[in-house]
Amino acid sequence: MSHYLDDLTVGQRFTTGTHRMDAAEIKRFAAEFDPQPFHTNEQAAKESFFGGLAASGWHVGSVTMRLLVDCGVLAGGMIGAGAELRWPAPTRPGDVLQVTSEITDIRPSRSKPDRGIVTLRSETRNQDGTVVQVLVSKVVVLRRPV
Repeated sequence: MSHYLDDLTVGQRFTTGTHRMDAAEIKRFAAEFDPQPFHTNEQAAKESFFGGLAASGWHVGSVTMRLLVDCGVLAGGMIGAGAELRWPAPTRPGDVLQVTSEITDIRPSRSKPDRGIVTLRSETRNQDGTVVQVLVSKVVVLRRPV
């Protein structure tokens, strides 16, 4: 169910479906977009800072985005207006990711009455509950049509 700006409240939470990461997917994404050895080569990854294969943060961000879009919570889609992103723990092959988002701020637009800006704090966690990504984003959300 898609929500309009008028339907949302600060403190409201949303939870997505899940996505299982596997080594082949991690390597494939990294080979194309972040070709560092700890993302593309299991032996090199063992000898790296991570001590084993780790997904690119950009891969985790892409999976997070897919899960948020598939959740379909915001009317008009996930239209970005800025974000802060961090990865407090690595994502490994076999991890099952799920995103929980909380609305932390809602600001109706003064100049465009058909929309507003919503701030979401989204935590992507693995199957053990470990936070692997924190995304604080501002998204444009439409008001309900009259």
